[in-house]
Amino acid sequence: MQMLPKLLVVLAFLGGAFLASLDPTKMDWPVFIPVILVGVVGVILSKRAEAAAAKDDTVLVANKRELQESLGNILKNLEDLHGRKDKVPTYDMRFEIDKLFREDLIRFAEARESMKHIFGLQAYADIMSSFAAGERYINRVWSASTDGYVDEVLMYVDKSLDQFRHAKEEFEKAAAAA
Repeated sequence: MQMLPKLLVVLAFLGGAFLASLDPTKMDWPVFIPVILVGVVGVILSKRAEAAAAKDDTVLVANKRELQESLGNILKNLEDLHGRKDKVPTYDMRFEIDKLFREDLIRFAEARESMKHIFGLQAYADIMSSFAAGERYINRVWSASTDGYVDEVLMYVDKSLDQFRHAKEEFEKAAAAA
């Protein structure tokens, strides 16, 4: 089902690029506009197929499990890192972050859209607000580690932990209400 919409988008892009390259000073609009419309139709069909797939019960159940597990792993690893943050050399903290959080942050991000269908938009916003802030703070730790700012590394580990704890509370509250 997704093959045709993506094919339409690719063909429209290639066709539009070809038409634009024929003459550097003018465009053949009567031919170009229908080509672009084919691409728009492809995007619309693709978005509809994605929305239908996102609402599938098996996808929602699997994604809820992914969200729960990845958020739990992030929080567990962050609590562990928080407990030993003074012992990890500042410049090595970025490697710890990559090792401990990358996979779970990606897993959560890939499944996050399902929260809208499972919990509703308000719960999604509440969870994602704290999650996004926590993720930004983890990124600040990584940057501060690269730059050698010890105080910033320690401060943003604390802030990130607070945000992820709040995100987990919001997730559990939404799961209990759903």
